[in-house]
Amino acid sequence: MKKTLFTLILLAGLITGLKAENPPDEGMWLPMFVERLNYVDMQKMGLKLTPQEIYDINHSSLKDAIVNLGGFCTAEVVSNQGLLFTNHHCSYDAIQKHSSIDHDYLTDGFWARSLEEELPNEGLTVSFLVKMDDVTSRVLEKVSPEMSESERSSAVGKAIEMLKEEESAEGKYEVSVKGFYNGNEYYRFVYEVYEDVRLVGAPPSAIGKFGGDTDNWMWPRHTGDFSIMRVYSGPDGKPAPYSKENIPLKPKHFLKISIDGVERGDYTMIWGYPGTTDRYRTSHGIQATLSEIDPAIVKVGGRILEIMKSDMDKSDEVRIKYASNYAGLANFWKNKIGEKRGLKRLDVYDKKKAIEDQFSSWVNAEESRKAIYGNALQDISDVYTAYAETKYNTKLWYLQISFFGSQMMAFPMQTQGIINILKSGQKGEELQTSLAPFYEMGTGQFKNYNPATEEKIVAAILEMYREDVPKDALPDIFNLIDKKFKGDVHLFAKKLFETSVLATEENYKAFLAKPSIKTFENDLGYKMTNSFYNSFMTQNMAVAPLGEKLKKAQRLFVDGLRKSNPEKVYYPDANSTMRVTFGQVLDYFPADAIHYDFRTYIDGIIEKEDPTNEEFIVPAKLKELYEKKDYGKWADKDGRLVVCFLSNNDITGGNSGSPILNGKGELIGLAFDGNWEAMSGDIAFEPELQRTINVDIRYVMFIIDKFANAQNLIDEIKIAQKTR
Repeated sequence: MKKTLFTLILLAGLITGLKAENPPDEGMWLPMFVERLNYVDMQKMGLKLTPQEIYDINHSSLKDAIVNLGGFCTAEVVSNQGLLFTNHHCSYDAIQKHSSIDHDYLTDGFWARSLEEELPNEGLTVSFLVKMDDVTSRVLEKVSPEMSESERSSAVGKAIEMLKEEESAEGKYEVSVKGFYNGNEYYRFVYEVYEDVRLVGAPPSAIGKFGGDTDNWMWPRHTGDFSIMRVYSGPDGKPAPYSKENIPLKPKHFLKISIDGVERGDYTMIWGYPGTTDRYRTSHGIQATLSEIDPAIVKVGGRILEIMKSDMDKSDEVRIKYASNYAGLANFWKNKIGEKRGLKRLDVYDKKKAIEDQFSSWVNAEESRKAIYGNALQDISDVYTAYAETKYNTKLWYLQISFFGSQMMAFPMQTQGIINILKSGQKGEELQTSLAPFYEMGTGQFKNYNPATEEKIVAAILEMYREDVPKDALPDIFNLIDKKFKGDVHLFAKKLFETSVLATEENYKAFLAKPSIKTFENDLGYKMTNSFYNSFMTQNMAVAPLGEKLKKAQRLFVDGLRKSNPEKVYYPDANSTMRVTFGQVLDYFPADAIHYDFRTYIDGIIEKEDPTNEEFIVPAKLKELYEKKDYGKWADKDGRLVVCFLSNNDITGGNSGSPILNGKGELIGLAFDGNWEAMSGDIAFEPELQRTINVDIRYVMFIIDKFANAQNLIDEIKIAQKTR
């Protein structure tokens, strides 16, 4: 649920259907359909709002308080001055970028006592949904069954561009048209995007990341995973780039805070922007995940994390530089370990196979169905077999994790434009003016970069490639390594970091001052990355026909499956569009003779304390407040302070920072994680086990009030009248 991993967000997914009579705790629903599909069930469970109070394009509604943060998280507006709550891990990159040895906000936290102290974040945006609509008929108007996949994609693409243009209001809005049910339906989303987002508050990592990687995805949890930002507008209230003249946004709607607390069975509702799910992945996809995809991610990611952690432990400077990259990769890596475990433990392969067997029986019952859907599953099987034979998934994921984990692997691709500038024949001042953006790019690159660490990572990546990728499929940089370095990847990496103009800030600046095409094209760093990229493109071109075959087969499979079960109500796959999911506060039984309660208390933080382990350090002031039981009005009715609680809402990555609301639409917590026993939940929802881990809003307010003494923020936030 963290920072985007290179092209990882390109992985799209499918979703299973939901019987109308099933418990309504599974499903990520489009708000525009809530009144028609979900409202009665939501009312029965405890919703007190009208459909118009939930979603309305003409008047203020709940949707207007929910924003997409940076394309990777969710945040919610909690004041009439544009104050935003989100997760600590969603702001972690921003906190890290503002941190230094002198101002270590990761360790010490950050609290702005006034608007003037709030910190701008270049490139960070928030998007407010203006409206959504069904454009399926218009997108598919010129599509026919006889078309090839490339012809179909071209027709769809042209229609989408037209649909985006007609709602953009000449650039006022950002418009997106996305496919659902594997391209069987299409919906349009219109957003207003604000570019001035400032950091307002963040607890120290000892609170915001308490438990670290050990507790990640685990319950019981005691993490205060929250941070505070503010969105600014121009003086006219419209979106504007950062400026000192900008003012706090006056939102259409903001959330009030409930301090009633939660009890087992309470109604809950989570809004947000879930990333991707793949709940229609076939048994063939499950097998590929178990044998190829997850093992590749775990091996490469684990080795890179090991190198990063070793160097981070030796130096505070390196720790700060790599904090964000490490956190993002570690989260994804551990997720895949849990996913593989869950897929096996919950027999997901067999469950998928049973669905496919039922589908095949339906198809074979009529010749007309066989003509349309008869080859779908066989085509899917054939493609995955071909992928396995060529080790396509292994090579793909080795590359993606390598490019995310190694800044040295990725940076040469970002500087490719230098060659075009040099080939243009520019000289002197004109040349330096054209190169100015690359100077700026280097400043950003080397701010969070340690050459010694990168050298170890590059060598490790090359070593793993040589071990696991067929020799005839290795990037051609290995020919150079064999010829000039006797096959020793460590010697190659050492030479690269001694000589490459892209490997150190000093080399890079010296090169830009006196650039040369020959120097750049002969550079070992450029050669290495270019070799990997070319290998990737060659491999993708080779499997392109397989990709088109798979795309069509999966679309037909989903279409047929929906038609084969007309009594089922299907919710669409998660694809980073606004969704609402509803459920209840609920405990669970993870294994035989084990029961997990639905909430944790501050007492558990003290029980977990370990001053020798950075993941379980407890700040002195927090201990003092605990010892005095100085919880103020944020304590529950028994005088105890709740930290986190569980609900059975259906969420995934991208929901980080999402508000969890009660039946009146009041904020009761922030969603921040899933649970270990259901890590396969993106592929198959498990109602008995799958839980969302939420930080209780009263703990958030306690930290702001008692720990940070940020009275300016307490005064700005509206507290709903207490009812119990």
